[in-house]
Amino acid sequence: MNSTEPRLTSLSHGGGCGCKIAPGVLAEILKDTVQMPIPKELLVGIATSDDAAVYKINDQQALIATTDFFMPIVDDPHDFGRIAATNAISDVYAMGGTPIMALALVGMPINVLSTATIGKILEGGASICREAGIPIAGGHTIDSVEPIYGLVVLGLIHPDRVKRNDGARKGDVLILGKPLGVGILSAALKKEALDATGYASMIATTTKLNTPGSELAQTAGVHALTDVTGFGLAGHTLELARGAKLTAHIKWAEVPLLPQVSALVKAGMVTGASGRNWASYGQDIGLATGLPPDCQTLLSDPQTSGGLLVCCAPETVTEVLAVFKRHGFHEATVIGEMGEAQSQQLIIS
Repeated sequence: MNSTEPRLTSLSHGGGCGCKIAPGVLAEILKDTVQMPIPKELLVGIATSDDAAVYKINDQQALIATTDFFMPIVDDPHDFGRIAATNAISDVYAMGGTPIMALALVGMPINVLSTATIGKILEGGASICREAGIPIAGGHTIDSVEPIYGLVVLGLIHPDRVKRNDGARKGDVLILGKPLGVGILSAALKKEALDATGYASMIATTTKLNTPGSELAQTAGVHALTDVTGFGLAGHTLELARGAKLTAHIKWAEVPLLPQVSALVKAGMVTGASGRNWASYGQDIGLATGLPPDCQTLLSDPQTSGGLLVCCAPETVTEVLAVFKRHGFHEATVIGEMGEAQSQQLIIS
């Protein structure tokens, strides 16, 4: 980036999936929206806040459609593009599908950023699409006050293999594919308090494609699948529990964290989105006594390009973990289970 240009993160009021409108506010916005009649071919729509829409084309194919975009979470333009693209493609994998193509969504302050910087953002996104084996087949650009980048992503899946976020069953085991803490690291970066090692860790996790999703869709015993993004681990686990009318139980000591995260959160490196998330759903969560003081913050920490969250039968756990390892996700971990419905839909012990 040109040294005379401002930091990318200085141009946005929020970054990454921390830009998401909080769940409670979003629900209020949408409550009076009048929906069209739902065609029988629409296998997944907005009813359960799933990761993508799915439309049945024929008995062998269903189309997955999703979009995701946000403001910069890092200052390096190429890394920003890579993170945004990885995050957008993830929703296809979270439905169990295989991505086939993308469209770019680009909003840039063209009088503030050079064409070279903007080009690096787009090339970063294109590099991840090449890694995923898909073309960027078009898109749309606008001149905007804040830099915005993301993708529309289309994928394919067999209609019988779609993995929704509402299919969990009592007794299912919860497996998390990536460690938590991206929001904490991004807050530290914005305050210039993240060292090179922490930055490398942040880039490594946010640019790692959630490719296990396609294979998990073909794994017997996998009942529900989602990815952990802007609403944090707590928010997306609640979506699984609500969809299945169950209560999720998470063992906090088993939840993996990215390096340096615990120390940074103790130093006050917290995103505003974390508090907004907790205000939206904290009343549905039971916290056991004696948990670390940073537990609540990390549960609601917005994860940009976070990991897959899998609900599977106990006898399938070994196979699911093997799928993750085959794709290079060696930190995938069992973090809890799904139980009978209680007054609170997520319990942390």
